[in-house]
Amino acid sequence: MITGKLIGLRAIEEADLELLKDWRNLPSFRRNFREVRELGIESQKRWFKMIYDNSMRDFMFGIVDLEDGKLIGACGLLYINWIIRSADFSFYIGKDHAYMDDKGYAEEATRLLIEYGFNNLNLHKIWMELYEFDTTKYNFFTQKFNFKQDALLRDNCFEDGKYWNSHIISLINGQ
Repeated sequence: MITGKLIGLRAIEEADLELLKDWRNLPSFRRNFREVRELGIESQKRWFKMIYDNSMRDFMFGIVDLEDGKLIGACGLLYINWIIRSADFSFYIGKDHAYMDDKGYAEEATRLLIEYGFNNLNLHKIWMELYEFDTTKYNFFTQKFNFKQDALLRDNCFEDGKYWNSHIISLINGQ
């Protein structure tokens, strides 16, 4: 386990799948994810198998509260491209349907995952795609962790009856 002061990052377990599915299916969460379909337990099991079958491409972690050991969210470095040493950053806090939180969990989990990506996996760039209405995450990553905007993809999402842009933001190791 990768540990901080408040939280730890550990491998996703099959026992986590039901809770992860429930969080991912929250409409307030799902609108921010590329996967827009309602997820069932069978799709979660296929995803879990894919994560372990692609163990050198996808690094997913459960975020656990060190005080009680309970799962509070999930994060990962996905679609790793080992040639250009980049990974897509995935992240949410499910506990109390927070998505992002103000208790320090999100900040510590982000810091631990970025450090793991740069210092253990030797990544050069960590990036993510955020829809323009996801201002909470956009502001969190650009203001607290200095992610920079790489691109704007116009009309790249359809939500609430209209098209929205996507921001591609990234953090370069050492910058």
